[in-house]
Amino acid sequence: MFEVFGVPLVALTGQIMLGIVNGAFYAVLSLGLAIIFGIVKVVNFAHGAFFMMGAFLSFLLLDYFGIGYWGAIFIAPLIVGLLGIVAERLLLRRIYGLDPIYGLLLTFGMVLMIEGGFTVAFGSSGQIYTAPDQLRGTVNLGFMFMPIYRLFVIGAAVAICVATWLMIERTTMGAKLRAATERPQLTQAFGINVPLLMTLTYGGGVALAALAGVLAAPIQNVSPSMGSELVVIVFAIVVIGGLGSISGAAITGLLLGVVEGLTKVFYSEASTVIVFLIMAIVLLIRPAGLFGREEG
Repeated sequence: MFEVFGVPLVALTGQIMLGIVNGAFYAVLSLGLAIIFGIVKVVNFAHGAFFMMGAFLSFLLLDYFGIGYWGAIFIAPLIVGLLGIVAERLLLRRIYGLDPIYGLLLTFGMVLMIEGGFTVAFGSSGQIYTAPDQLRGTVNLGFMFMPIYRLFVIGAAVAICVATWLMIERTTMGAKLRAATERPQLTQAFGINVPLLMTLTYGGGVALAALAGVLAAPIQNVSPSMGSELVVIVFAIVVIGGLGSISGAAITGLLLGVVEGLTKVFYSEASTVIVFLIMAIVLLIRPAGLFGREEG
């Protein structure tokens, strides 16, 4: 049996694959968070709550309306995105231009209300949501048997990240968003509705979080606290990648998922803190993050 530093190669490759799966969730969540901060300039602490809402909606659509996974993967993000638009229009718009701490406190309050409401309605224990029949079973990769659904998650996450990056960097809408971020008053003077762009950006960012929740539902128990367990790590990933960097968030999320998986093999005690250790080192060396732009 082949070994790497005393660790069987099978165990090592298995953890790498599991790390890629976790990294896929980190990438999609970090992507939405980076978009919101980069364009709306709000530290969206409620991102994990919207992730949870996406998972719960997929469960409710199946349990109450008989709508399966393939319907939920489109409907749940749409509903959560619309709720995000309502939240932006009623709440977040009132704090634009203020110190970022106001946005952090407001979205933290949203977390408490959303999670509290779901806990009262469904309890704190998790709900089981099974993968669709087409994605059940395993496939032999040669070094391990990998669940088909987890391979689907990896492919879906990569496709989502690439499509989002292309939309922002290669389309007219993306150009307008970037212009509104850097020169909002000048962009408004050219007849572009900047407030509407802000609203749609926030709705799109939380829809990405909900989409990640739908992808996570068949893997994790669907519970009110499932988003809180991830949001702190996702914030650290966005900081490492560079606040506001779209590509940086996605790439860093995937890479740190793999690093976390490898840490579980070689020194499992450090797996819960390795992301924050890397964040501290990156901030010491490059405060703007790995892919962020240094302020002039």
